[in-house]
Amino acid sequence: MTPDEATESRIIQAAGGLLWRQSAQGPELALVHRPRYDDWTLPKGKVDDGESWPAAALREVAEETGCQARLGAFAGCACYSLGDAAKIVLFWHMHLVEQHPFVPNDETDALRWLPPAAAAALLSYDNERTLLNKVAATDYLEN
Repeated sequence: MTPDEATESRIIQAAGGLLWRQSAQGPELALVHRPRYDDWTLPKGKVDDGESWPAAALREVAEETGCQARLGAFAGCACYSLGDAAKIVLFWHMHLVEQHPFVPNDETDALRWLPPAAAAALLSYDNERTLLNKVAATDYLEN
C-alpha cells in the first residue's frame, strides 16, 4: 500500500443535505432519528464507489427521508474523528420536490420537519448545529 492509499483508507467520505420545505409558518428543515445511535441528525451517508458527492447527498436524503429533492447551493461540511479514521461530510441545501409518507427502517425510524431554531436545538451533534447556525434559511430561499 502506498502512503497515498494508506491516507485515503482512513478518510470516510460522506454527503448529505439540509432538506428544506416551505410551510405556512416559514421554512422547515428535515431531521432524522437514527435508532442505532439514538440521535437526531441531518440526513447523510457514505459516498459509494464511483458516485459523486452531490449524487450521494441526493441519494442519502431520499433513502433516509423518503423525499425527492432538488440540489441547491453547497451548505458546508463537517469533519470529525471516527475511531482511527477521519470522516468528512459535505452538505448541500436541498429543495423538497416530492414528499412521500415516511417509512421507518433500520437506519432511520423518525422524520421531523422543524423551523431552523427548533432543528438546531434538537440536533445531537455540535458540528451539525454549528453548520445550521452558520447558514440561514434565507440561503435556502435564495437558491
